[in-house]
Amino acid sequence: MKMLFLDQSGKPGGAELCLLDLVRAYRDRCLVCLLADGSFRTMLEEAQIPVKVLASSIDVRKDSNILQGLSKIGQSIPLAIAVARLSREYDLIYANTLKALVIGAIASVLSRRPLVFHLHDILSLEHFSKINQWIAVTLTNRFASVAIANSLASQSAFIAAGGQAKLTQVVYNGFNLASYRDASQRQPTRQALGFTDRDFVVGHFSRLAPWKGQHLLIAALTHCPESVSAIFVGDALFGERDYVTQLQQQVKDLNLENRVRFVGFRSDVVALMAGCDLVAHTSTAPEPFGRVIVEAMLCGTPVVAAAAGGAMELVTDGETGWLVTPGDPVKLAAVIQQCADRPELAQEIATTARIQASQRFDLVGIAKQIDRILIQVAG
Repeated sequence: MKMLFLDQSGKPGGAELCLLDLVRAYRDRCLVCLLADGSFRTMLEEAQIPVKVLASSIDVRKDSNILQGLSKIGQSIPLAIAVARLSREYDLIYANTLKALVIGAIASVLSRRPLVFHLHDILSLEHFSKINQWIAVTLTNRFASVAIANSLASQSAFIAAGGQAKLTQVVYNGFNLASYRDASQRQPTRQALGFTDRDFVVGHFSRLAPWKGQHLLIAALTHCPESVSAIFVGDALFGERDYVTQLQQQVKDLNLENRVRFVGFRSDVVALMAGCDLVAHTSTAPEPFGRVIVEAMLCGTPVVAAAAGGAMELVTDGETGWLVTPGDPVKLAAVIQQCADRPELAQEIATTARIQASQRFDLVGIAKQIDRILIQVAG
């Protein structure tokens, strides 16, 4: 079975990292086509996965309207035709993102190849306009053989927007467990960041965007002792530089310059997570999955998450982590303080979380689930 994978972005977001893990198993019989060039192409090449950039001039920002960048017939139709021609050498088309779905649906009709859609988003008005929801649901209902949802939350939102339940199958994201086993770099990592054993370090790992809620963690620091500091790993991706400026000004206005570090995008995420005393997930809108939550668990670092969307499927409050009301920095600060005051309890919860996450999200088992679906689709 040979597969043609489509993804809209040249930048590595959550959907792209999920795809990178998945396609490793198919590197000798697949091609990944990107609708934009960027560092994600380099990551695929370094993993020795065949990759082709089809259109570097189309605007494919994740926060843009689905039709933006694909609305010009002169761009989208030739692109779909190119994908259709390529797909004739493959058994199926696998659209990994919503804009890839638009191109993949057209190509599927032209090439008569089955279409698989991997839904990494919650189709709600908090994330998408009504027209965008309609486009995604209509194309999936009409052209996709199956829609793989990355959580029950994503599946429920798809059905609520008009998607056919019979098309959906829920498969959580998978993780290579071996990548998260080495926590020996904890002390060197803390020292490199300028922290001592007396500091309680809260890590936030995400692109810098308003709905990811970095401002809430900064606000929570004002309710915590001065021994509590925060590091923000990530940067703006999709035209969100103004928010970065706001965060930096917020830190300055609250006199937190000595307690906050912005370290940008980093490749040593595991070491950084291991160097934290707590990882905070602070999204203000429901998260489709919550990749950073599972990564923290696999690193053995306690995690607190916003109680909405896919996060509620990953964390059992008080057992494998903590859940707090989205948008409430005071309650977030209370959990931070509890972890700082009771490190033994925090570590006990983190150990339980690591065991459960290793069982639930092992990439080997997840890849087998998806493989069975693809074999069934390809017939």
